[in-house]
Amino acid sequence: MGASGALVYLLPMQPTPSFPLPFAGLPVYFQNAAGRLLEHPAGYIVFQYHPGKRALPDFQALLTHTSQLLRRNRWHRVLADQHRMVPFTEEETAWVTTFWLDPANQPAGGLHAAVVLADDVFARLATNMMRETLQSAALTYRLFKDETTAAAWLMQLR
Repeated sequence: MGASGALVYLLPMQPTPSFPLPFAGLPVYFQNAAGRLLEHPAGYIVFQYHPGKRALPDFQALLTHTSQLLRRNRWHRVLADQHRMVPFTEEETAWVTTFWLDPANQPAGGLHAAVVLADDVFARLATNMMRETLQSAALTYRLFKDETTAAAWLMQLR
């Protein structure tokens, strides 16, 4: 009962277009205009992009915080939810390539990323092109259509 004596019903959090229900309730480590980082209790980051264009400094901050969270928790797994992501810009692609190819920004033993593909076909193409480049880094990158399959793959990588 609420303070007024009326019954209060707590409803489960509803999914929004930006953030589907499977990650509702996870603690937010960092958030800005480009996206947010959630800490999954199973030992990985859930990286969610906000829809729409990104400013490069916001994108850089999101990836820098990803690296810091991986290092802080000694994690090596990321689930990148790109459902609502728009394609990477040339600047973003160049920066990501430089950033993740730098061993100082990679967790010990490499990084395993389960990427849930974007709805936007051009964003999916950009992700595939970036994946080709990043395979040369200590990065294992797999593409998935849904969060459940992506999370199941990550859980095999203890």
